[in-house]
Amino acid sequence: MNSPEQTEPAQPAVEEAVTTGVPDDANDMRGYHFSRLMRTPLTLILIAVLTAAAFVAGLVFIGAAIGGGAAIAALLLGIMIVFVIADNRAANDFFEVYAASRGLALVHGRGRLPQATPLLRKGNDRYTERTLSGPIADGLSGTLALFTYEEETRDSDGDTQTNYYRYTLGLVEVPECIPFVPELFCQRKFGMRALEKFEDVFRGNKERVTLESEALLDKYEIFSSKEQDANHLRQLFSPSFIVWLTDSAPEKFAFELVGGTLCCYVSGHKENAAALDAIAAATGAVAKRLREEALE
Repeated sequence: MNSPEQTEPAQPAVEEAVTTGVPDDANDMRGYHFSRLMRTPLTLILIAVLTAAAFVAGLVFIGAAIGGGAAIAALLLGIMIVFVIADNRAANDFFEVYAASRGLALVHGRGRLPQATPLLRKGNDRYTERTLSGPIADGLSGTLALFTYEEETRDSDGDTQTNYYRYTLGLVEVPECIPFVPELFCQRKFGMRALEKFEDVFRGNKERVTLESEALLDKYEIFSSKEQDANHLRQLFSPSFIVWLTDSAPEKFAFELVGGTLCCYVSGHKENAAALDAIAAATGAVAKRLREEALE
């Protein structure tokens, strides 16, 4: 999975946040770190040197007016760099507090996840940017991660462009359901119903699952392997589970199940406690439903 990175000892502000239950998101301590950095002599000296160098270069090579403009631009650039550093430190603090308060192990920086489901295999490159492992729901251990995959495209001139696709996901193992549901894909609804039959021709071994719920079909597209027992799926998608999916699941929620590995996800990197708790709870809800049905 991930290679843990050593982190610096928690600052007093972080230790206090663990005790008080704040910050609630990755931006809460950005102002604290920005003002702290801007007051340090090293920061002030570096910004002053950068500003002076830009002014002198502009003055010597072009003129006083350009030198002044270059100095202002250099000053703003220096402040922006400090802001970015402060933003990153604030995010680190938030995730450290979040992990500590929920008994999770945190790994900063890039890591890898097993390529167990289609989402986790996408792109030319794929990685996590932060990973939290441990008890993510009642009686359920797993992983919460900020996941990114990259896709490279080439234009008609041969120039390469990289597109980044970001998700927040919950990953758990549910081996009990392998005999019952070996593969299941519950995706957000895209496109028009009129085109579904045409699209399904190209889905290979996947088969669209149709259930008697218009609300569910309006929000999701559900697929399983063609060998899947349809009766098992009807039992899994009980009325209460359907209501949860349509009314209570996080916005843009989806999940994939392959060989006992459940990957639940939403679009974007979520950097606040409420959103992370929601994806953790949703992962737990789907895993619990799979286990309940497998044990019946």
